[in-house]
Amino acid sequence: MADWVDVAKRDEFGDGTVRVVALDDGREVAVFNVGGRFYAIADRCSHEEEALSWGVVEGDEVICPRHGARFSLVTGAALTPPACEPVACFAVRVEGGVVQVDGVSAR
Repeated sequence: MADWVDVAKRDEFGDGTVRVVALDDGREVAVFNVGGRFYAIADRCSHEEEALSWGVVEGDEVICPRHGARFSLVTGAALTPPACEPVACFAVRVEGGVVQVDGVSAR
């Protein structure tokens, strides 16, 4: 069962930007707008707990600002060292003009 959390109005969430939303359980999720597509992953690098929302986005990957590990925005997979563990990936939808993230189900 999904528990959708509002992130931002779609028209206020520009291409190339990221928003961070806190879930009820305290986890923070980074939601990225990449070319009008929205992706959501846990906002902490699995290597050293750095905020991935501060990283550079290249295509559908984000680069951790601390040590340069790359993560897939699509799957959460760690793509390069020093990270070797994935980060949680969350479903995103646009409902009634509002970008929402599933605050319960991580994949």
